[in-house]
Amino acid sequence: MTLIRSALSAKHALRISKAAFSSSTAAASTAPYNPPSPYPTTSLQPHPHSLPVQGFVGAIGNTPLIRINSLSEETGCEILGKAEFMNPGGSVKDRAALGLVQWAEKTGRIQPGGTIVEGTAGNTGIGLAHVCRARGYKCVIYMPNTQSQEKIDLLRMLGAEVYPVPAVAFDNPENYNHQARRHAERLDNAAWVNQFDNFEGNRAAHIHTTGPEIHAQTKDLPGGLQAFICATGTGGTLAGVTRALKDLSGGKTQCWLADPPGSVLESFINRGVMERGGGSITEGIGQGRVTDNLKQDIDLLDGALHIPDADTIRMIYHLLDRDGLYVGASTALNVVAAKKLAEKLGKGSRVVTILCDGAYRYQSRLFSKKWLESKELLKEIPDHLQKYVVLP
Repeated sequence: MTLIRSALSAKHALRISKAAFSSSTAAASTAPYNPPSPYPTTSLQPHPHSLPVQGFVGAIGNTPLIRINSLSEETGCEILGKAEFMNPGGSVKDRAALGLVQWAEKTGRIQPGGTIVEGTAGNTGIGLAHVCRARGYKCVIYMPNTQSQEKIDLLRMLGAEVYPVPAVAFDNPENYNHQARRHAERLDNAAWVNQFDNFEGNRAAHIHTTGPEIHAQTKDLPGGLQAFICATGTGGTLAGVTRALKDLSGGKTQCWLADPPGSVLESFINRGVMERGGGSITEGIGQGRVTDNLKQDIDLLDGALHIPDADTIRMIYHLLDRDGLYVGASTALNVVAAKKLAEKLGKGSRVVTILCDGAYRYQSRLFSKKWLESKELLKEIPDHLQKYVVLP
């Protein structure tokens, strides 16, 4: 009797499945044909790197490329962002942080229980604080006192010793980088990791990871990758990715710099002169000199784009409203640049940029009416996006 009931149940289920199939087939026959996208629309499938990893540092890297749908559809191009905010420490700087600590270990500059000291505008320090906690080191950070309070608070919560100091030019002995170096020299078993000029730790991390990842993620797509563009502060990400992509693509992939106001790099790359004027709301990008990281590969760059703050702030709000992406100013600047470069290259082009970090570390500024007004940027946000300015 049990077998009979099972057989009847199976027969009933088969009739239901056939009916459902017939119904879905009929509906499909009348629906317009939409060719399949080369990009998966869901993340519910197992990630190819979903096996367990070794602690915090094992989770760094192998971030996905995200198609910026609103801008891709608007331009007729493919604008992709490398989701570096998905690193365990929340930013692209996790890669440099690990590379710098590994450099200090391999060169014998630090022994177990020692101290890592660095000058940083924030995200490298956060990455270093995480890596140091995971590897048993102390962490000391010097940073310009212009950085967001969220970054300072997070560094201290991660156990770092933090010294916010006045923001002065690199040629001033009181520059935060020089103060960090002197602090390390006063300690036993301590290493100043020098992210701006340590191309063996910073740039190398992107030659070996970020660049090859981008190449692997795009090489089998129709047409491949036409261009990569991002802003730079230390030079590590831009130089390392540029070197890797130029080598792996046989020189076919163009590589460009995106530059904020107040930086000299756009004028230097495009016109061979260092012109500097104004300032920017962005943190951690832009530069008044060519760092040793960037110096290695600056001749490989195909060009540079200047991105005004007004474009950057509008993109922050656009990405939140249209794509659900809650990003910081450096990421928004990168996306503005990727859109401009894609339009320059023409319809069908594919451009990758870096989604550096989320807006969580800057929200007290970027979504504050008072702060935006103080920078004369509130008026740049379209009326339909003003609803996101929720802080006083």
